[in-house]
Order: sequence, then structure tokens, then C-alpha cells
Amino acid sequence: MKRREIERLLPEIFQRTLHAEKHFRGEITFRRGSPLFAILKVMEDLHKPSEELLRTLDIFFDPQRTPDDFLPFLACWVNLDRIFEERSAVGRTTLSASQTLLSSGLGKLRQLTADAAFLSQWRGTKKGLLRFLEVATGVAGFEIDEQVIDSDGRPRPFHLRVRVPKAAESHQHLIRRIIDVEKPAYVNYELEFVPQEA
Repeated sequence: MKRREIERLLPEIFQRTLHAEKHFRGEITFRRGSPLFAILKVMEDLHKPSEELLRTLDIFFDPQRTPDDFLPFLACWVNLDRIFEERSAVGRTTLSASQTLLSSGLGKLRQLTADAAFLSQWRGTKKGLLRFLEVATGVAGFEIDEQVIDSDGRPRPFHLRVRVPKAAESHQHLIRRIIDVEKPAYVNYELEFVPQEA
């Protein structure tokens, strides 16, 4: 808010004081050395940070443009804090981008946050789990076998086998965390790391 806009909001007695002097061109002004001028200048300066923030507010809601320090908070809004590595003693997420929230980095967290609506819609399904794993690790080629056969040749009920590309092996902890929170509660799983094809 500019000084002239603030002036119009002041009580009439202050406005008359401000406009006591006329500039030689006929423009209404007042003495720059007066205490009232200084107060108005301070009020104008106090509004600048808020106005700048409001002018660029949309970047905070765009996962691709939001500042790194705000990204974990934005991810919490779409329930992605359940896969973060760092948690405090009371179970609340530590909201600091300086700490590694995902082993694959903040770029993958940005993409997961952008895909949150899709991931939420397909939560608990093969399609949703595959997408979650591929986006979170940045590695394609995950496979999920829902018809696992035991050593006797019978299907194992409520059991998944997740085949993980060798390139994603360094993210094993993240992969397990994602599967634990995304699969149905009654389902067991096993990981199988598959070597890359030449």
C-alpha cells in the first residue's frame, strides 16, 4: 500500500495536516521532515513484504515452483509425509528441506506432490503402487506379481512379489516405506531385485 493510499484512510484532521503546504505546481504535498511523513513512510515500508508475498502467492501452491523450504509442508497437505525419512519423537514430520526427506531428492518429492491426486485415487492398487514407486525413485521397470506361487505350487493368498530394477536398489529403504503405506494392510510382500538387461 502506497503512502498516498494510506493518507486517504487517515482521519480528516491528519489529512488536513498532511496537505497544509502546496507544491509550486499545485500538487498537494507536505513537509518531508515532519513526523507524520515519517510514520506514513514506515507504514508504506511495512506493507512491502506482505504485498510482494501476495503478488507471488501462487508459487507456493505449485509443487514445481514452490521454494525448497516450503515443499515438505506442501507435501504434508497432500498426505505425503507418511513416506518421509525424518520424523520427530512424537511422530510429526520434521518440515525442513535441509534434511533429506526422500533418498531420491527434492525433485522427486516435487513430482510426487504434483501427482498426489492420481496417487490418492489409485491408492491400494497395483496401478497406484507402480506409479508411486517409479515417480519416487525415478526408475522405471518395477513389476508387481499378484499371483505368487509357493513351493508346493499353490497360490499364496494376500501376497505380492515386487520386482525392483537393480538401478533402484539404493532406494530400498524408501521402496519398503512406500509399499508398507500403499498396499492394503492385510497383504504381505517380498522384494526381488532384478538385474538390468544389457
